[in-house]
Amino acid sequence: MNADPARSRATYADLEAVPPHRVAEIVDGVLETHPRPSPRHGAAALQLGAELSFSFQRGRGELGDWIFILKPELHLGADVVVPDLAGWRRERLPREPETAYVETAPDWVCEILSPSTERLDRGPKRRIYARAGVEHLWLLDPQSKLLEAFARVADQWLLLATIGEGEEVRAAPFDAIGFPLDALFPFDEPTAPQKPSEEA
Repeated sequence: MNADPARSRATYADLEAVPPHRVAEIVDGVLETHPRPSPRHGAAALQLGAELSFSFQRGRGELGDWIFILKPELHLGADVVVPDLAGWRRERLPREPETAYVETAPDWVCEILSPSTERLDRGPKRRIYARAGVEHLWLLDPQSKLLEAFARVADQWLLLATIGEGEEVRAAPFDAIGFPLDALFPFDEPTAPQKPSEEA
């Protein structure tokens, strides 16, 4: 959906009027809605949050200086966006916001791609995150089991790594400790080891 200059810009009241079974955002002045995430999508977000928070939020010393929030409502200028997962260095979000939304741009954002959101995630929302000063963006596709890690360079996104099935996730800003990408897909049972054949 493209912004039409003849149409009035969406307001926060428009966003609040959206039924609770849909996710609503205001992107470039346009109210965008899409279905709640699928179980596979939600499980991947939760697992990624758990992997990162174990080392980078609850960890000790320099690694433990992050705050992670699942599906935060971000107010970035006139845009209201809801990434699947976002992280802030603790010094940039030292206190819990008093509002239900966050106005401080995250240091890192992860969008989990789905057919209903990929157009926004790869298009307008990437531009919004770069403009707001987000330093790192991950795009995770749970269907193809592919993770793309980007860093912002002069308000453009530079692809740093593409990580696929069976590979280790070790990408900025969380490259100090790795974890298997496959850990993000709990519905996929690991292949059982083959039993050795018995000789007669």
